[in-house]
Amino acid sequence: MTNENQVKNEEMGSVDLEEQKIDEENLNAKETNAEDGVAESDDSLNNKVIELKDQLLRSVAELDNYRKRVDREKEQLRKFGIANFAKELLAVADNLRRALESGPSELAGADEKVKNLIVGVEMTEKELLGAFEKNGVRQINPLGEKFDYNFHQAMFEVEAEDKEPGIVVQVLQPGYAIEDRILRAAMVGVSKSRGADQPEGLDEKA
Repeated sequence: MTNENQVKNEEMGSVDLEEQKIDEENLNAKETNAEDGVAESDDSLNNKVIELKDQLLRSVAELDNYRKRVDREKEQLRKFGIANFAKELLAVADNLRRALESGPSELAGADEKVKNLIVGVEMTEKELLGAFEKNGVRQINPLGEKFDYNFHQAMFEVEAEDKEPGIVVQVLQPGYAIEDRILRAAMVGVSKSRGADQPEGLDEKA
């Protein structure tokens, strides 16, 4: 009987050892799974952080590009916003100049009323050109300069022995520009040598 009890105790001990071994294996497996889960969670979190950082950098770059574009547009508006208005006033400047050129060249012997009128027109023209200049509108009066088809319109050519070919010898109508943007080309006469070809930009219909 004692032997049977001993056998039973040994069997029970063996079972307990097996169960303990199984429990330890399960525990190790759970710990391994937990560690794998934490590692996967860390990788996922790192990837999310990288993705959010990339999105943030893209947003900052887009915002910076937008700000630069707005600044450029504001600068262009500041420089050229008055272009259409200035064009409308060019005819006024032309008429003031024609009025002065149609008056007497010498005011010494002129009638007092005529003299006052001419002085008034001169002052008006001066103020108008001053207002142009303050707003970035410059007059193009290229007498004696080299012909430039970007800013000049050649209306005719004239032989001039004392001038090299392509020099502006007469300004029929001054031009105007805002910085490098032309509002109206200056209408000019250009020097040429005998038998020379016409310069580029010559208006043959003039």
